[in-house]
Amino acid sequence: MVAVKTIRKSLTGAQAAAEAMKQVDVDVVAAYPITPQTPIVQEYAQFVADGIVNTEMIQVESEHSAMSAVIGAAASGARATTATSAQGLAYMWEMVGIASTLRLPIVMNIVNRALSGPLNIHCDHSDAMSIRDLGWIMLFSENPQEVYYNNILAFRIAEDPRVFLPVAVNQDGFITSHCVEAVDVLEDEFVKKFVGDYKYPYTLLDFENPISVGEWAMPSHYFEFRVSVQKAIEDSVPVIEEIFDKFYQETGVKFDFFEGYRVEDADIVFISMGSTSGTVRYVVDRMRSKGGKVGSINVRVFRPFRIDKLLNIIPNAKYLVVMDRSLSFGTTGSPLYQDITSGLYSKDRCLLVNNYVYGLGGRDITDTDIEEVYEHALYSMSEGISGQVVYVGLNPSFVKK
Repeated sequence: MVAVKTIRKSLTGAQAAAEAMKQVDVDVVAAYPITPQTPIVQEYAQFVADGIVNTEMIQVESEHSAMSAVIGAAASGARATTATSAQGLAYMWEMVGIASTLRLPIVMNIVNRALSGPLNIHCDHSDAMSIRDLGWIMLFSENPQEVYYNNILAFRIAEDPRVFLPVAVNQDGFITSHCVEAVDVLEDEFVKKFVGDYKYPYTLLDFENPISVGEWAMPSHYFEFRVSVQKAIEDSVPVIEEIFDKFYQETGVKFDFFEGYRVEDADIVFISMGSTSGTVRYVVDRMRSKGGKVGSINVRVFRPFRIDKLLNIIPNAKYLVVMDRSLSFGTTGSPLYQDITSGLYSKDRCLLVNNYVYGLGGRDITDTDIEEVYEHALYSMSEGISGQVVYVGLNPSFVKK
């Protein structure tokens, strides 16, 4: 293994994303400011103003235009990226699905924030969950270091000719995006070489070989377009594995679809995404010191979601604590819970699973909260309780109603 040199910097999650974008050397950035995403584009705009990068920076009038602009840029052969949050993502939603169906390797940073209403600028995952069925590969980041790595990996994955799909890199609003941590930054030349040159096989600007983009599809053809996206995201799995392995071989940093922690002999396994995973691991250590057989899974690749990979690393689990930072109204549980329970059914695995919904609108999730969840899990496992949706940290006055 060859370990590449790194420089340790103090960066927020937003700055870490901008740092990776700089090293990847993007051609076009189009974005509209929205809290808490704004610092990413603000940081990158400074790189442009200082002449550090040679990027076409497009200041658009809305997020719908931002995604439209990067679609046009990518279809013209440019490496293009954008960033947004919450209502901004909702506003660009129409174009998000078009980007994946056109098979354009766009990378988008999503700084996760609650969707209105009521208006709230703080973190939850309801914005990201709104695009989980639109054909984007979705990576989640626990901290600024993972934001940095995920951005580098995202461009490499998206632009692989065997994939050619857009990738969303998620980080928790304010918790990660505005929190300063030590980030090991790879050498510029290494990142450029690892990601490689952008070579898209088609371009709107090749007038000798004209192509049509954004066609009308009658019922005789629409179905096949959608299935081709499904096949592409399924086929991306071995490519993602290959790129993760190459990254490990060249940097010593190991990535996988799921990060397991003390799960080998665990009866109870927490499954979470984003910044909460670190707090869960802290509680796992505390419970282990008291004899608890408990472990933790951090979901790094949410789309494509591979239940087989998850089950492979929890061979002895009896009870799953699925922690969702979003709410899916009027159904059996929130998005991560639905993925896991339907996946278990498809694999004929019968485990006790309850859904713990927490942290909506930025409400804190503390180690004490997670310890209470663990106590609930112990009781539920002993009584065989499964299929419940449990709301963690509701105001006591609300619960009394």
